[in-house]
Amino acid sequence: MDYILIENLILFANHGVLPEENRLGQKFVLSGRLYMDLSEAGETDDINKTVNYAELCAMITDYTKAHTCRLIESAVSQIADEILISYPLIKKAELTLRKPWAPIGLPIDCAGVSVTRERHTAYVALGSNMGDRKAYLDEAVEKLDSDKKNRVVRVSDYIETDPYGGVEQDKFLNGAIELETLYSPIQLLKRLNEIEAQAHRERKIHWGPRTLDLDIILYDDVVMQTERLTIPHIDMCSRDFVLRPMAQIAPYKRHPVNGKTMMELVELMES
Repeated sequence: MDYILIENLILFANHGVLPEENRLGQKFVLSGRLYMDLSEAGETDDINKTVNYAELCAMITDYTKAHTCRLIESAVSQIADEILISYPLIKKAELTLRKPWAPIGLPIDCAGVSVTRERHTAYVALGSNMGDRKAYLDEAVEKLDSDKKNRVVRVSDYIETDPYGGVEQDKFLNGAIELETLYSPIQLLKRLNEIEAQAHRERKIHWGPRTLDLDIILYDDVVMQTERLTIPHIDMCSRDFVLRPMAQIAPYKRHPVNGKTMMELVELMES
């Protein structure tokens, strides 16, 4: 992929663990590659089809001065996120923040930290069977979209479905969304859990009634399994209330394990 190169941008900021570093400030050096499609800019010679790197460097400078961190790990991570938030054309940022003459008590030119941050596509299933079900789902979509690290791309229709798991309860309203996100899978799970808690979600009965249920179904083509999170969602292929909304917003998205599209999975379930 094409990229814009920034090499050795000199910054003066107050990052550091030591009190004098925060009080007096010091020099930092930023370098990086910002990945985006530059083909249209190359063909049209139009600055609006690319990123003005003078403005970009000014933004990085102002942001770094205004946001003090103890760790350069935090500083460079926040700079990378802010670049992706501020410039939608940039798909991925690889940055290195160096600290010349780091105070480690040994001769050293510099210490530094490198990070890579990029946009990801996640699919999230939504469900509710308590209270104003539609209002709970709509509010969850709004909260995800208003989060500066997210952008809701598509929202399915809501469908009414029978409860799953054998617990006697009211019918559900279900849907799915396509989400562009800067969060990692675990970070996104944490954000979804926060939104559920704000809707007074309680986990008293397994597969029981709930005001709001938010599940990560897919995240790029990631396959992972931890104690907290499994992607793809372990039961997605057996749940029509997940597959039908998914087939509406992403019919040709393939399951990263079995290779079948969402539409094919729906057809298999119905056959």
